[in-house]
Amino acid sequence: MARRRKIRRSVKAGLPAGTLVHLGDRKVEQAELQVFDYDQTRLQEIPRETLSGCLARKDATTVTWINVDGLHDTELIEKLGEGFSIHPLVLEDILNTETRPKLDDYETHLFLVVKMMTWDEETATIVTEQVSLVLGPRYLLTFQERGGDVFDAVRERLRAGQGRLRKMGADYLMYALLDAVVDGYFLILEKLDDRIETLDESMQDSVGGETLREVHRLKRVIIDLRKAIWPLREVLAALSRIESPLVRPETRVFLRDVQDHAVQVVETMETFRDLASGLVDLYMSTLNNRMNAVMKVLTVITTVFIPLTLIAGIYGMNFEHMPELHWRWGYPLVLVAMLGIAGWMLSVFKKRGWF
Repeated sequence: MARRRKIRRSVKAGLPAGTLVHLGDRKVEQAELQVFDYDQTRLQEIPRETLSGCLARKDATTVTWINVDGLHDTELIEKLGEGFSIHPLVLEDILNTETRPKLDDYETHLFLVVKMMTWDEETATIVTEQVSLVLGPRYLLTFQERGGDVFDAVRERLRAGQGRLRKMGADYLMYALLDAVVDGYFLILEKLDDRIETLDESMQDSVGGETLREVHRLKRVIIDLRKAIWPLREVLAALSRIESPLVRPETRVFLRDVQDHAVQVVETMETFRDLASGLVDLYMSTLNNRMNAVMKVLTVITTVFIPLTLIAGIYGMNFEHMPELHWRWGYPLVLVAMLGIAGWMLSVFKKRGWF
């Protein structure tokens, strides 16, 4: 996973609460407003709506979904917040792309922060993006850093007009978006499962520094995923129990279903974390076993040559009164004796299973 740029929170040091400062990267050239305005019988889709057009829909009798791509335009965010009477602290959290997933109840509107994750096939990494949701009586505002998300299936359901989506209110639309985010986590888990299986197989064939680096990258991805999912489970649990007129009882049933999915993701992720830790242990165990095999061979060789070296050392002293030095067959007899000793020792080692 690519290293993320650190967000400098020091730029807000000393500023009063509610001061709008964008903490993140500028990922689009210009902020865009996309609008879906619908009821059971009609749908109006505006890919690029003006700010004034969005503000005029606050008191509409239909359900309005306004999606904002691009958080660097603080003036746009501020005017949109003023038009929909959004609390300044909500706008501050929207512009801080490192906000922890959470749920806040401001009576007139609910504020949620979730982390949307997608898999980049080209770089084989996870792309994490913060999505902020503001739920009102008949409107839902969503804020993203860039264009492109996991909500295309929801948009297609709105266009098709099938199912409950067009018949229900803004709270059900919020549920559909949260469900799409959690479903995206399952796709990430499938990729991680394949990666863990590949690393497990590669360790059986070869062990190298690159394999260990891949395992550590995998553990970092799992940690990032845990940071995003663990608090989301708490958010969904609180959302399904919240006593707010903005969330109807019939929608809470579906929110509890999303909560169950989030719990399943958390349990699977914990399993993957244990597997990743097990891969590190497997790597070290495999490395130690191979080192032990090498040391065993070297030990056998050293042990065999110890008596041979002793014999060679004795007859290398060249003292004057060494009768064996003058034997005609002394040299070949010593070589045969040395080979016999080496062969006998090797046969004993093999019989005992030492190599």
